[in-house]
Amino acid sequence: MSILTQKTLSKPITFKGIGIHTGSAVNLKINPASPNTGIIFKRVDLSSNNIIYANYSNVSDTTLCTTISNEHGVKVSTIEHLMGAFYGVGVDNAVVELNSQEVPIMDGSAKVFVDSIKEVGLKFSDQPIKIIKINKNVAIEDQNKFISISKSNLNGDIEFEIKYENQLINTQINKINVFEDDLTDIFNSRTFCLFEDIEKLKKINLGKGGSLENALVVKNDKILNETGLRNNLEFVNHKILDCMGDLFLSGYKIIGSLKCSQGGHYMTNKLLRKIFSDKTNYSLIEIKGKQLPHTFANYQKLKSIA
Repeated sequence: MSILTQKTLSKPITFKGIGIHTGSAVNLKINPASPNTGIIFKRVDLSSNNIIYANYSNVSDTTLCTTISNEHGVKVSTIEHLMGAFYGVGVDNAVVELNSQEVPIMDGSAKVFVDSIKEVGLKFSDQPIKIIKINKNVAIEDQNKFISISKSNLNGDIEFEIKYENQLINTQINKINVFEDDLTDIFNSRTFCLFEDIEKLKKINLGKGGSLENALVVKNDKILNETGLRNNLEFVNHKILDCMGDLFLSGYKIIGSLKCSQGGHYMTNKLLRKIFSDKTNYSLIEIKGKQLPHTFANYQKLKSIA
């Protein structure tokens, strides 16, 4: 079966955990789905109006996580790590069932999701994949933050920069190609916070489920987690994971070169909204063929469908 066809899980997988912000226990099940389903979230604790489509236009809140909602106000939050796992591993279609409003944080990274998906394996369909190809530069600036995406013939690049006054985190930059690089460090990188921000989170009723088991905590020049860092760029790599998850709310893989400095969920969603506000910014491409000589793009086999 061609790698150019749409993929889902070979069988369901289940997880148990807590929501990092709600502190609530949650059971989550990822079910295989038919081609052209996309990623759908289903709140099984609710009997009606419980379907939420993973789409950038359904993002209703970006405060310290990405939250999507449907027209009935039913929501699912902290979807970015799971969406990042789907994006990086190549899951095009899935139905995610959960009995709470927040995806479980697990260890604070995408590692548990990725390992479980790889363990059960992927099922390939006979339907061709579709991608978004960026046609021209689109940028967003917000004071000292910026994010942009520009045309790339072959790659899905993400270059991310963070800047913190904290002497341990300081400034970190990394660049990856989502479709060609080993993403192990990205998947394994955990969410993080400064020790002095914990009380601020509590005051706004967030971070109720946070602990050293599911987040990196930095106090002055020390990491409070006994095991330390998983990789030297874990802080910026986690931001790249978040960015991957938020980008997948486009519904497709994206061929383009993204650069971001000090951005986050809000900036990435704002970028997607700007991209899709003008059809000249992008093309929706259906890939047909049996082999790819380089990453996704053998453009002799691309058929524009938008």
